[in-house]
Amino acid sequence: MTLPQTTLGIDVSGKRLDAYAHPAGRVRDFSNDPAGIARLVDWALTLEAFVVLEATAPWDQALLRALETAGVSFHRANPGRARDFARSMGLLAKTDAVDARMLALYGATLPLVPTPSADPARLALQGLTARRDQLVEMRKAERIRLKGRPDPDLIDSIGAVLSVLDDQIAQLDKRMQALIASSPDLDRQQAILRSAPGIGPVACSVLLSCLPELGQVDRRAIAALAGLAPIARDSGLMRGRRHVQGGRKRVRDALYMAALAAIRRGPWKDIFEAMKAAGKAPKLAIVAIARKLLVALNAALKHQRPFQNPQNA
Repeated sequence: MTLPQTTLGIDVSGKRLDAYAHPAGRVRDFSNDPAGIARLVDWALTLEAFVVLEATAPWDQALLRALETAGVSFHRANPGRARDFARSMGLLAKTDAVDARMLALYGATLPLVPTPSADPARLALQGLTARRDQLVEMRKAERIRLKGRPDPDLIDSIGAVLSVLDDQIAQLDKRMQALIASSPDLDRQQAILRSAPGIGPVACSVLLSCLPELGQVDRRAIAALAGLAPIARDSGLMRGRRHVQGGRKRVRDALYMAALAAIRRGPWKDIFEAMKAAGKAPKLAIVAIARKLLVALNAALKHQRPFQNPQNA
């Protein structure tokens, strides 16, 4: 008789790691520091467990790297899907211990795919991209304050902060490009992505760092990951309007801006105008263009070829 595989659910917080082993029902907690992570990884190895944890960056990063180094198979779960599963199981309470048990049951019940090991260069790019986004938001807030016609004595202060933020963002842009150039894989993918209309250096960095599945999955899966897959709302004879939701917001935002740039000229402009002429609202048409752009980019990376315009794709 084959014993059931142990699934180890881990709830990650800034200071603690709560773990639940299914089906044995064993519970342990560890500190979220190098010593605690080492003990948790040793326990996972002893149990020969498949680990399931929610994506809780940055608190999960040290644990993920330790699991990869030790060769422990794990799945980094989407928090929204994991919570939906908990509700379906009647686990309405939310505590660290309950979450750990829920994640173990999630892994034992569903055929979860192990999360592939992360490329160090891609991880570094992800950190730089996230930091750039933070600085851009700070700059946006300062610009809003400046437009609010502040006291004249404050204008120089705001201007000085804006100057520092502009300089920091420019430095990050250079570091990101240097990092991509230093990685043959990222550099090759960047050349393909940048061959597409609307994909500038920022959108390219977002796609490389936040959507590593690009070129690895089919068109439906990549659209779902980006939150650009139309979701039906039909019941009986009622046919609701399709809409997009979920997915990775930063990727969706980058593709939306890329679509705005792509529709200014050329074949994408023709497609956009045809959608509007058919009665589609402009914003919905832009979302549809973003989805088409993503699918074409996915095909380009899959086949390792330059981007093709929609009429040739």
